[in-house]
Amino acid sequence: MSLADVFTPKQQEVIHSYLNKDFKYLILAGAVRSGKTYIDNFLFLMDLKRAKQRAIAKGDKHPQYILAGYSSGTIYNNVISSLEKQFGFDMKTDRHGHYNLFGIDIVPAFTGSTRGLGAIRGMTSYGAYVNEASLAVEEVFQEIVNRCSEDHSHIIADTNPDNPQHWLKTKFIDNKDPKARTIYYHFTIDDNPTLAPDYVESLKASKSGMFFERDILGLWVTGEGVVYSDFDKSTMMIDRKALPNNLTYTAGVDWGYDHPTAIEIIGHDDKGNYYLVDEAYGQFEQVDPHWIAVAQKFRKKYGLNMPFYADTARTEHIANFKEHHINTKYGYKNVLDGIEQVAKIIKQHKFYVVEGAAPNFINEIYQYVWDEKTGAPVKEHDHAQDAVRYCIATPLYLEEQKKKYPKTPRKKILAGMKRFGI
Repeated sequence: MSLADVFTPKQQEVIHSYLNKDFKYLILAGAVRSGKTYIDNFLFLMDLKRAKQRAIAKGDKHPQYILAGYSSGTIYNNVISSLEKQFGFDMKTDRHGHYNLFGIDIVPAFTGSTRGLGAIRGMTSYGAYVNEASLAVEEVFQEIVNRCSEDHSHIIADTNPDNPQHWLKTKFIDNKDPKARTIYYHFTIDDNPTLAPDYVESLKASKSGMFFERDILGLWVTGEGVVYSDFDKSTMMIDRKALPNNLTYTAGVDWGYDHPTAIEIIGHDDKGNYYLVDEAYGQFEQVDPHWIAVAQKFRKKYGLNMPFYADTARTEHIANFKEHHINTKYGYKNVLDGIEQVAKIIKQHKFYVVEGAAPNFINEIYQYVWDEKTGAPVKEHDHAQDAVRYCIATPLYLEEQKKKYPKTPRKKILAGMKRFGI
């Protein structure tokens, strides 16, 4: 019997990497029912035997290994029960709740809450197998990493994908540093040819949008309820060298202290395209002198008379900016209308972000979601989002008002915005 009789081509690739490559992390992520957990269960057994050999060589009579999952139920259903069915093991826990196999003390760690830290804190492990890794609390996952301190220990993990800014993706899967020694495999449902064709056909037909992209294609994409669901990082990030000449720049400001202050700089052209070219983001800094100094640097870079459209919740900060000759104006405060203006530009694919220019905006946009109960955005991960909204929506609102009331001075329109809180 060959490997091809037991494993799919993608699973064979994974086994080949396990046997022949030097790695710290081996992460499998992708579609449901694609064979990720099946092969990782097999690798788990291989890694236990490898750990036993290394323990014998060291004279360690009590080697330990971490088996991690969201809860005791998921560990049993996804790993223990499957191993019992696949290989005929009778895996019972001892009085400590640990499993024992091949002379290895297997310590369960529940990753669904920080309570899981207690089971592994202080131990030294020859490796870890983490099931459903994207559901893990990051603090628990990092503690698992800390515990796997034996020489050349492995961390094997599988998961379904989550949002593109998930810590597992940004800190581990996307980490290209050779010293991190990470191997990553992406699975689609078509990587598992053992599934019944009618099942696959029916499953594909039942999915759409984000569910199709995650469950069928295995992609790390934005979840349901995200405010700017049409934002596509793969097509809307550009090199700074690709920026058009003669852009007109505006700035948006969302004030904060305990929570972050965000200043975002947008350039727009005469074709209706918008380019996010710069940002400043931080907390626990006073407006004077810190944020005034930041704004002055932006003025020198993008134009001394560049308007700063600011959150009107802190009019004293606006006045402070003005005292320092910063062209500061009241931002358009109608949240839903402002979001609609920005969303329309994104949907029309007229919104771009310069690569590396606004990391906090990128981090927030995938977590900026609607509150199902109120119909408004959740007041989290919104600082850069609010600043961009002021930056884009305020000039558009002013232009619309100018068309409606051509004889009304711009200053009077701005005064009206202040008066009516818009």
